[in-house]
Amino acid sequence: MTGKEEEIARIARRLEKMVTKKSAEGAVDLLKELKGLPVTLHLLQATRVGMSVNALRKQSSDVEVITLAKSLIKSWKKLLDASDGKARDRGRGPPLPASSSRDASEAVDPSRRRPEMPRTPSTPRITTFPPVPITCDAVRTKCREMLTAALQSDSDHVATGTDCEHLSAQIEECIFLDVGSTDMKYKNRVRSRISNLRDAKNPELRRNVLCGAITPQQIAVMTSEEMASDELKEMRKAMTKEAIREHQMARTGGTQTDLFTCSKCRKKNCTYTQVQTRSSDEPMTTFVVCNECGNRWKFC
Repeated sequence: MTGKEEEIARIARRLEKMVTKKSAEGAVDLLKELKGLPVTLHLLQATRVGMSVNALRKQSSDVEVITLAKSLIKSWKKLLDASDGKARDRGRGPPLPASSSRDASEAVDPSRRRPEMPRTPSTPRITTFPPVPITCDAVRTKCREMLTAALQSDSDHVATGTDCEHLSAQIEECIFLDVGSTDMKYKNRVRSRISNLRDAKNPELRRNVLCGAITPQQIAVMTSEEMASDELKEMRKAMTKEAIREHQMARTGGTQTDLFTCSKCRKKNCTYTQVQTRSSDEPMTTFVVCNECGNRWKFC
């Protein structure tokens, strides 16, 4: 990444934070700084700063901010128009890929998206989500891509007609807003969502997220126990009951005595049982449990 690209990306990130916080404090200085930078079409496509400026323009009520934003967008549109004109003039040369032209246009101003012919989906869309939040952070962008791949683990997303990129952006945005940064806690939270969404033994979780039964806000904060499959929940429940039963047996079985002293809590409130673990002519082995702290030991 060049110095100019880093500078523009930095400004884009700061503008994005202003949009998120709904505060335009300091925006005028940033927009003036952008106005003085030699922005090229390549830098617009790489940093997507146009989307940040346009989002700030729509949200702000400050006349100076709106005027500066409109001026920048107007000058950047001229770059795009000039590029399109050169492509048409060349004629004999290879045309620009449609996706690149579209991305450049959307980077300057999302309102330039060309209308597409309506397509009839194989099944009706049953899920709708709020607009996709924008981000210029490389870590957040990568996490969104991995969440999209997890949501597309099988053909369920085709059956529901869900826009997985849109949905993954919403989930990542909720996680980021809850954690507040992209630190290890954020990364572990994302990894946990991805692991559970990809779990072939737990397809119900993925289907519920895709169809909207579980919202992005809910999946962003669910615990591992809440995301687990019904089978795993039953298994954990059975294991918990068994552990409680064994603990109760250890507390109620055997003979209570004060002849032993616990090495951990130094209390004498103990219970012991004797079991023949060796040959019949050998003495029995005594197992002792402290009723205070649960410490166990063997007394031979």
